[in-house]
Amino acid sequence: MRVLMFVTNPFTSDPRVYREAISLITAGHQVTVIARDVEKAYIQRENLEGIDIVRVRTRLSLRYGFASWLWNGFNLLLWQRLAYRRALALNKEKPFDVIHCHDLDTLAVGTRLKAKLGLPLVYDAHEVYGHMASRSLPRWMVKIVFWLEKRLVRRVDRIINVCEPQKMYFESITNKPITIIMNCKPLQRLEYRPADNEDFTLLYVGSLHQGRAVPMLVETARELPGVRCLIGGIGWPHYVQTLVEECSKTSNVTFLGRVPFDGVIPMTMEADCVFFMVNPQDLNNRLALANKQFEAMVCGRPIICTKATYSGEVTDQEDIGLVVEYNEEALSEAIIKLRDDPGLRERLGRNALKAAIREYNWGRQEEKLLEMYRGLKE
Repeated sequence: MRVLMFVTNPFTSDPRVYREAISLITAGHQVTVIARDVEKAYIQRENLEGIDIVRVRTRLSLRYGFASWLWNGFNLLLWQRLAYRRALALNKEKPFDVIHCHDLDTLAVGTRLKAKLGLPLVYDAHEVYGHMASRSLPRWMVKIVFWLEKRLVRRVDRIINVCEPQKMYFESITNKPITIIMNCKPLQRLEYRPADNEDFTLLYVGSLHQGRAVPMLVETARELPGVRCLIGGIGWPHYVQTLVEECSKTSNVTFLGRVPFDGVIPMTMEADCVFFMVNPQDLNNRLALANKQFEAMVCGRPIICTKATYSGEVTDQEDIGLVVEYNEEALSEAIIKLRDDPGLRERLGRNALKAAIREYNWGRQEEKLLEMYRGLKE
């Protein structure tokens, strides 16, 4: 089958979309990804390991600050219109068989194409979009987001979610078939190997925004001897700039910036622990399992998570890390505990690797993805 995917990032650091596309290609399908290049900084068409990437730009750039959501919303609508036209042109060259939309901000394009071309439509919901939107949009806008999603999911054929709490949400708004495909990583090794660092090394590479407790990590780590922190990722410009400035004031914290696809796992292997504390008041993060969780598992590394979150619940169930309250004191105690107890690090790391081998690996998720695609033919 020829699969057309949509994503509203430039597709330079989206491991989930990349992993799904590669799995489909390996199984004999062809995959084209129409991506959004809002920065106008990337090659407009390229081939990445068999993935045909088509980046669509608008003339407008993102804005930040007061009422920026209005400007950026209009910009998104412009991109959706251009992406729809580009999809029709590509389909005219060689027809597609499936439309696969990643997140709600691409779904309107997918439903319109389905109506035009009569193709099956997959909605890959990486998160509950309304919960994520509540971080920055007015409450009345968030209500519109929830309403829009309920309306659009009526037109899809299959829904993909990333974890059980999100599946429960979608089951409450639709009776469409739902498949959970977690953001698991390919297995790297079957035997546990400890890290070999002079200082206890904490790693965070991921999204940088207010829902993540990265500034708390910086503030806590600067007070702890024998501890080193590595922080990487991309996110909100103002947030990132402030974070860079704080890291520069701290001798034992290094800001790495954007980390490429193939750099995260090797860096995790070299770390002693993965950091993933989120604000439990952020409902989107509270219900999610992030890439960090699965990166830690396949590398056999313990993780530090927050209480009253789904990531914390899984961490406790599998005994693969420490789950703490969302404050600097609790984080400091967790870091010191892991720093000073290599035996604890090894026990948690071994448990993490066992969990990855048993269940939390991409091979298991790939099987579910391909089975869902086989169902589209029926």
